[in-house]
Amino acid sequence: MAVAALTVTAFLFAACLPIKTTSFSAAPIRTTLTQPKPRPSRLRSHRRDDDGDDVAIADPYFRRGDAAQTRRSVLQSTVAVAVAATAATIAAPERAFAALGTLPEFSDANAALQSLTIDVADVSQYDETIEFFTSAFDGMRVLRQRNGRGGAVREAWLGFGPETLSIPPDFTLPVSSLSQYGGHAALHIRYDPKSTSLLYKRTSGEINNAPAPGDNIAYLQLGVLGYRISQMSKHGGNVLDAYGWVNVVSPAGLPVRGIVGVRADPIMFLAVNCVDVGKSEEFYTKLGFVRQEYPYARLNQGQGQFEPPQPPKSVYVAPSPNSMGVLLLPSERRGRNKGVTPNPVLRSLNVVYAPPEGSDDGGSGSDAGSFKPQLVDPSSVPISFITQDYLEREIKMTATPQQRDAGDMGYA
Repeated sequence: MAVAALTVTAFLFAACLPIKTTSFSAAPIRTTLTQPKPRPSRLRSHRRDDDGDDVAIADPYFRRGDAAQTRRSVLQSTVAVAVAATAATIAAPERAFAALGTLPEFSDANAALQSLTIDVADVSQYDETIEFFTSAFDGMRVLRQRNGRGGAVREAWLGFGPETLSIPPDFTLPVSSLSQYGGHAALHIRYDPKSTSLLYKRTSGEINNAPAPGDNIAYLQLGVLGYRISQMSKHGGNVLDAYGWVNVVSPAGLPVRGIVGVRADPIMFLAVNCVDVGKSEEFYTKLGFVRQEYPYARLNQGQGQFEPPQPPKSVYVAPSPNSMGVLLLPSERRGRNKGVTPNPVLRSLNVVYAPPEGSDDGGSGSDAGSFKPQLVDPSSVPISFITQDYLEREIKMTATPQQRDAGDMGYA
């Protein structure tokens, strides 16, 4: 990946007024500066790249350097989460508070919505899903892998930057891109050869027209600098519509919405269809999530034709204004059938946490490695918990050979 120059001052006046950021955090800080009128946000028409693929790209105002500079910090608010060895229970910790990692952004947080895990049906779907995300969405790449030799579970973690909860050793101000900084969310793809469940079956033929299995997951929203619809179709995606933004069902059966714009971490949120938004909000409140301002990827904040506004009657919750979150949507079903059907490909939303000081909970139990759901929200979305120590060990153990040889655990 090309290394973008870190020029925070230029970014403040080119993209982020009326907010400003610190060197390591994209947390909004209100300013009283008089703002020049921003240029209109627009999308250049689809062009063809060197391979002849149609590419949706941002206009020149959305510069690649800006995207690097806007990497949002993760999780600044306090989350009260305690996980027992045999079952997850959530309550305010009584012992001394333990901060999550060593990133400045985590100094007042002890938990984060770190990733989501999806199960795939077979090896071909596993490979196709990786190709789908890394080829169709600019900047998404394989962060780490577990090959699953001898019939073991095969896994890959995809994302837009390092997951580590500390500053990677190769991150250097002012030359490093913030896509090299720590604290990014991830998409965890998992194939268990011992599983016999057919979670999602695409239609036969060149074009996949199969809908997502289940409807409790509306979509995973990504805010990226560009996407390639031809690559989505080529690698088994079912493109539902692409008027201004794209809605597509991934080869594994996970609905995805792609928006061309600038996000510090392009994995924005998971949208969930809810039978009762109020009950769902109450559930996530117990996990330390609170109502936040709805996030946008473009400067016009849903007022243009290339990004929709916040859906009516929806509630956006997250541990902090700058973290990956959950969008709670009212179900469109009516009457007796207003319930939602679980999407079986979503294994879990994964919360990483710092155990209270003095705790012997190191996340080394069997559930930590399997991402076995420990709670289920009112919309049948599974929730899993892992400790920060377990996450950091896994990052080192699953680094690619090239990263390990280079001593690069930050995945720059």
